[in-house]
Amino acid sequence: MGHIQDNIGSIPSYSAPLGGRLSDEMVSDFKKVGVLVLRDFVSVADCEKLRSRAGQLVDEFDPGDVRSVFSTTGQQQLDDSYFIESGDKIRFFLEDDAFDDDGKLRQDKEHSLNKMGHAMHDLDPVFDEFSRGSDLAEVALRIGFVDPVILQSMYIFKPPNIGGEVVCHQDSTYIYTQPESCVGFWFALEDATLENGCMQFIPGGHKLPLKKRNYRGADGKLITETLDDTPWPEDRKVPCEAKAGTLVVFDGRAPHLSAANSSPKSRHAYTLHVIDRTCYYPPSNWLQRRDDLPLRGFE
Repeated sequence: MGHIQDNIGSIPSYSAPLGGRLSDEMVSDFKKVGVLVLRDFVSVADCEKLRSRAGQLVDEFDPGDVRSVFSTTGQQQLDDSYFIESGDKIRFFLEDDAFDDDGKLRQDKEHSLNKMGHAMHDLDPVFDEFSRGSDLAEVALRIGFVDPVILQSMYIFKPPNIGGEVVCHQDSTYIYTQPESCVGFWFALEDATLENGCMQFIPGGHKLPLKKRNYRGADGKLITETLDDTPWPEDRKVPCEAKAGTLVVFDGRAPHLSAANSSPKSRHAYTLHVIDRTCYYPPSNWLQRRDDLPLRGFE
């Protein structure tokens, strides 16, 4: 049974190092806490460029053709082929509260989306450029990756007033390798605050066991198996407020959550999940790719 050291109670935060060259202290803090905040890792202009491109893709999206809702508090995606087959596509997922009783959107589509995923980094040139670069590659190598590859990308909208709650979870539940190698690279594209539902972490929680494992069953539908039902020590959660341009790096086992966004401000963010190609990626994992779109690193 894993445990959290009693002296861990905060999230280490640093100004982004030149060239992504994390210091020994930064690497040590990441390994101890499971989370590392790097302020001003990307420019506000680059954040705005990605937000603008996301807006263009949303403009081209017709919500009348798709009813897919993404929710961590419900089970909608477990048998949703639109979601399950999105590992090598760009698809859109609506908020749980996006529709009224008549099945119509309560507000415009720009403010009804939960996220976009999961292969923008390979299929869209603007997202590709943002996702790959020497600084990010250097960070990955400094924290221990041998052969890092970007498995998936997610653009999180967290829209005003209806941006849904994300319950406490570990990303390695869904992005599983043997040995575990998943790391999240989360970019704040807008200021993330307590008011608009910033991420919250349990410092040192990556030392806890993997609580759940999500995978494809024999019928192709997703199964979530409970491995450890010990409650999360949520009394130790710490808000991770972040200014636009901040990069948050977190271990795949790091427990994290976010409250619903009941504020009038959105909380756009962009996440990459990276795994090590030297590790085994089970064919039962939900996210699979077609052969003509192989995984790539940061090159």
